[in-house]
Amino acid sequence: MAFDLDMIKKVYDRYGARVAAARKATGKPLTLTEKILYAHLSEGEAHRAYGRGVDYVDFAPDRVAMQDATAQMALLQFMQAGRPQVAVPSTVHCDHLIQAKVGADADLQTAKDVNKEVYDFLASVSDKYGIGFWKPGAGIIHQVVLENYAFPGGMMIGTDSHTPNAGGLGMIAIGVGGADACDVMAGLPWELKFPKLIGVHLTGKLSGWTSAKDVILRVAGILTVKGGTGAIVEYFGEGARSLSATGKGTICNMGAEIGATTSIFGYDEKAAAYLKGTKREDIAAMADAIAEHLTGDPEVYANPSAYFDEVIEINLSELEPHVNGPFTPDLAWPISKFATAVKENNWPATLEVGLIGSCTNSSYEDITSSASIAKQAIDKHLKTKAEFTITPGSEQVRYTVERDGYLDTFAEMGGVVLANACGPCIGQWARHTDDPSRKNSIITSFNRNFAKRNDGNPNTHAFVASPEIVTAFAIAGDLTFNPLTDTLTNEQGQQVKLDEPQGIEMPVKGYAVEDAGYQAPAEDGSSVNVKVDPNSSRLQLLDPFPAWEGTDLHGLRLLIKAKGKCTTDHISMAGPWLKFRGHLDNISNNMLIGAINYFNGNADSVKNELTGEYGPVPATQRAYKAAGIGTVVVGDENYGEGSSREHAAMEPRHLGVRAILVKSFARIHETNLKKQGMLAITFADPADYDQVQEDDSIDINGLTSFAPGKPLSVTLHHSNGSSDTFTVNHTYNAQQIEWFKAGGALNIIRRQMA
Repeated sequence: MAFDLDMIKKVYDRYGARVAAARKATGKPLTLTEKILYAHLSEGEAHRAYGRGVDYVDFAPDRVAMQDATAQMALLQFMQAGRPQVAVPSTVHCDHLIQAKVGADADLQTAKDVNKEVYDFLASVSDKYGIGFWKPGAGIIHQVVLENYAFPGGMMIGTDSHTPNAGGLGMIAIGVGGADACDVMAGLPWELKFPKLIGVHLTGKLSGWTSAKDVILRVAGILTVKGGTGAIVEYFGEGARSLSATGKGTICNMGAEIGATTSIFGYDEKAAAYLKGTKREDIAAMADAIAEHLTGDPEVYANPSAYFDEVIEINLSELEPHVNGPFTPDLAWPISKFATAVKENNWPATLEVGLIGSCTNSSYEDITSSASIAKQAIDKHLKTKAEFTITPGSEQVRYTVERDGYLDTFAEMGGVVLANACGPCIGQWARHTDDPSRKNSIITSFNRNFAKRNDGNPNTHAFVASPEIVTAFAIAGDLTFNPLTDTLTNEQGQQVKLDEPQGIEMPVKGYAVEDAGYQAPAEDGSSVNVKVDPNSSRLQLLDPFPAWEGTDLHGLRLLIKAKGKCTTDHISMAGPWLKFRGHLDNISNNMLIGAINYFNGNADSVKNELTGEYGPVPATQRAYKAAGIGTVVVGDENYGEGSSREHAAMEPRHLGVRAILVKSFARIHETNLKKQGMLAITFADPADYDQVQEDDSIDINGLTSFAPGKPLSVTLHHSNGSSDTFTVNHTYNAQQIEWFKAGGALNIIRRQMA
């Protein structure tokens, strides 16, 4: 169904004038990305060109989307803003809190019982403030958004790092923290450093076993988990136009794994067909009327190197299926080289579980393509060797594939259908295993495969591939199997080969659903009460963070010097901790428990300088806070990569950490830290990371003259009486410095709304 048609019409009515103003201001042809960004300037029509990677710009997004785990904190913050209703269309989607254990029906009912308090809170706060509410079981936020809210040329922010999924329909969709969502829902501009532009020119056409997933797996191998940081990736070319809208969504979704701000495809016939197929013919008609503005200018694509900061060429006709991993989504292996890699690296070749679905690959096309492989297993008398699970992306997709018989096919080959939710993709998986200490392998069509991400087990080697490849591997139970070339022995002792998958882009009979799971808000929410039990262990009203005291910071202690990869999963784990996402003090008990301490090589074990003993990170930090001692967290490269969860910024802030000093930050996490009034700084010389000692006393100087572009300095007072002083950099602009001084952006919003 089509939501918010009046809003979309207003956006489209002004598009021509805003694009024309942007061309005049920049004096050049425009990429699609630039058209959308300039069309959404908070100031209105553009009067100047903005420097990529330099200028901070205020934007006016069209809508906000929140998933249940992050919505709790976002809405707890919004409740303090003093507005009677959200300023832009907003939605909440209950997809993160459903644990995969038995199967869809039982797991969903358990979640409704266990999470009733949280669901009731989210439903009531949505009702009160005019927010659309998607009930548990309705589907995963990104698939539901693609089916109902994404529109070409629009701009959306979402409190989940995979919000860019909507780029499959030509929308600039960016993952943010809850504080950013709070700003936009409160009617304030949303600030973003004008991104750099990476162009990916797709030629040729996919065939055989290769799918859209393999495009982003290849791109991840090229750019790595940092290569897209600060940039928007724009896909174009004949190959781009040949991909389905949901396939494009898969590519944009997993663009989060290269650190990209977002990814996007232009509006084309495939996008129009998907809009019409999901009962949004009116939006397709409106988009058709301004189609010239919903793609890059012809001059851009004719000479892309003149308009993009970096250009990547991929020929889809030559692209192989890929398998990425383990432990990082950018370790990319063409299928022809994967078996050798498994053997040479001594990764467990026996596959224990194959999992398809999640927000990345759960469309009708994905499921039918996988089902075509499952059907072959049945017909060719092959016994599935590994466990196999299927996660539909939405109730609409689930209902439709059940109607068309595909779920029966999966059941016959031994598959288990899980609830329409994130489940194992975010660690909500009660995995069945007889020995968690055993090194083992799983393969998924998800997006992330960091250690412990899916099942909490550091011994699990998780690989990422397309749903088709995952299904074939599950049947074989062997990671050295190549479905393109190898045969399998069936139950009759015959050698059989799997044929190429045959997916159906959209259902021939159209999509169908009995209850999509949507609950509209009250027309007048003024009388709706939002209740939070003061004794609750899961929900806690927020208190404002204290303002900066106006001085430099002296006598700080080192809480932890994190070694190597430190993602938001390391800083604030998901899985069983998801239930505390609405209670800041309780969830702070997981702060940095996954980070590896540089000085002893252990997780959740740091030295307490007050006692000289080693103990858990949260308990040690609480001891410092009780003693009135501020602390510093030191980290490595790309600190805070991964999920958008602002809890990774709020927990240190809540427990009294004063600064995060690292070699480099991931974009969303750095912004989240700034929003919460935290000092986020980087080593001017990364080698200074090595100077930090376990028992240092730390001073941060220059804050009394804190200014954009002006470095600060850090002095380390070592226990032997010596000291080292070095320069540290920051990316704060004038407004962000005011956030720091006020103790957080929300404190400023509260003052403005008073």
